[in-house]
Amino acid sequence: MKSQEKEISYEATNSYSTLNTLSERTKNVWFVCHGMGYLSRYFLKYFADLNPQENYIIAPQAQSKYYVPPKLKHVGASWLTKENTINETHNVMRYFDAVLEAEQIPEHLTLVLLGYSQGVSVALRYVAKRQLKCSQIVMMSGGIPKELTAEDFNFLDQITKVSLIYGTKDEYLDEDRLSIEKNNAFELFGHCNLQIIPFKSGHMVNKTLLNLLV
Repeated sequence: MKSQEKEISYEATNSYSTLNTLSERTKNVWFVCHGMGYLSRYFLKYFADLNPQENYIIAPQAQSKYYVPPKLKHVGASWLTKENTINETHNVMRYFDAVLEAEQIPEHLTLVLLGYSQGVSVALRYVAKRQLKCSQIVMMSGGIPKELTAEDFNFLDQITKVSLIYGTKDEYLDEDRLSIEKNNAFELFGHCNLQIIPFKSGHMVNKTLLNLLV
């Protein structure tokens, strides 16, 4: 008996979460991609200390949800796996397109793209594939996708702020991995305003640093 794997296209519905109100007082719009095991509405808590009048936060929701071990009580989500990565990436990109279309962000506002942990990969792929003009890119405690090249980011202005932020005690970053990520960051964003920011802790969202970025 011979099995076949087939493919279809269909319309899907997914949620996303926002924090604060987009108004004439807004200065910065954050598009923040959570890490594996999060839900977007809970990821927003890390941005609650930002000035609510000046900062509007959009948190897209990873589409693949699962019960988090070991108790299998809480629900988390994942952006991508090694299974069917190319097609799944296309799905995520189209979902991001829909979120930004729904939000209708004014062009004069500062746009900050942030990825945390697994969210770094989808955030960077989105910037590269859509050549998204943003004021700042924040890579926190995550890895740069191997397929991305310097040419993918040539469109970014020299004044674009790019931050590679990591915990010095991050259990997922040994010296070799950290060296690779730093080299990749310099290769891809060396023409931008790149800064490497370590902090003394483990694999976490550093709320204090978020306030210093804008």
